[in-house]
Amino acid sequence: MKFTEFGLNDTLLDAVYYANYDESTEIQSKAIPLILKGHDLIGCAQTGTGKTAAFVLPMLNQLSESESKGVKALILCPTRELAIQIDRQVQGLAYFTHSVCRAVYGGGDGVAWDQEREALEGAADVIIATPGRLISHIERGYVMFETVKYLILDEADRMLDIGFFDDIIKIIKTLPIKRQSLMFSATMAPKIRKLANEILKDPVEVSVAVSKPADGVIQEVFMAHEEQKIKLVRHLLSDKDEFNSIIIFCSTKKKVSQLTRKLHQNKLSVMAISSDFEQKEREQTISDFRSGRTRILVATDVMSRGIDIKGIDLVINFDVPTDAEDYVHRIGRTARANTKGMAITLISEDDMYRFVKIETLIERKLEKKSPPTSMGEGPVWSETKQAKTFKRRSSFQKPRR
Repeated sequence: MKFTEFGLNDTLLDAVYYANYDESTEIQSKAIPLILKGHDLIGCAQTGTGKTAAFVLPMLNQLSESESKGVKALILCPTRELAIQIDRQVQGLAYFTHSVCRAVYGGGDGVAWDQEREALEGAADVIIATPGRLISHIERGYVMFETVKYLILDEADRMLDIGFFDDIIKIIKTLPIKRQSLMFSATMAPKIRKLANEILKDPVEVSVAVSKPADGVIQEVFMAHEEQKIKLVRHLLSDKDEFNSIIIFCSTKKKVSQLTRKLHQNKLSVMAISSDFEQKEREQTISDFRSGRTRILVATDVMSRGIDIKGIDLVINFDVPTDAEDYVHRIGRTARANTKGMAITLISEDDMYRFVKIETLIERKLEKKSPPTSMGEGPVWSETKQAKTFKRRSSFQKPRR
């Protein structure tokens, strides 16, 4: 569908025009009409499918026709980086509507806190917040949410993974019962259903299938023991001078630091980013990478959904992603607009069962390569062995209390 077919008012259509939107994505085509009709909605869609505009456009359409004062919309998301990303998109689309938007997230100074407080007391129309920071404001007693008409939870699955369930429920108790609530998640696990039952009223469900990797993405897989991985990454980067923008994802902050230090020793242009960094440092790091001043960005899994940068030449999964869908999303950062890109994944013995899930999702078996002989032998791929190992581990888990 074209955006002119949704029935958006002229103010929003001007914003859509200047944002260079024309044809809507699948999630936008499915969700926008339902949201405009006032339905509560649960949407299953990956980052990169256009879901932010799917909820921002109908929300701003309604707000542009309202003259009431106070906070009218609350958007909750898991990380500061995603809050900043959503804030930028809302700011761009809200320019013509005169709606005021404010992002509320940790890591700022006293000035930022005061600005957030003013917005939460009613100076902003739209609040985009991480749960932890918002709870800190709520506990001080001045947050004014009596006028909220729209609640949106973005990347709800990641918020629950981080452990925000109780905070989300606490926040929702401060909102009016009569409101429109929307929830977006990359997965529909039981915990997501439970949260939906808590906050949504007769929701309509829309879902977008996870897209397969683009044909332009060259996918390579190397078997490597943990102690071989850093040497292997250095080897892989040694003959890729033509790649100007590279992201490497690690499972822990410790691995991020170790790998970044080793790449620095190779005189490579590399920066690290993780939750240990101050907010200003993180914003500057992403800005430097986006502009090309930094060639290689090493990031934790937690940061992966908050980094939305186009034009990536190479993605390296230092560790296999926990979620198969994350693999598709990450390598989807390359080969955009019919260009070429590369994705390299390193698989240790403990990660094999995760990669089985990835191959099932992408409906493709990838060749498992060995590290250079100078590094010694890597793990031997065994899909059957890993399936049994994973099943045995699962049976040893302690029962929930």
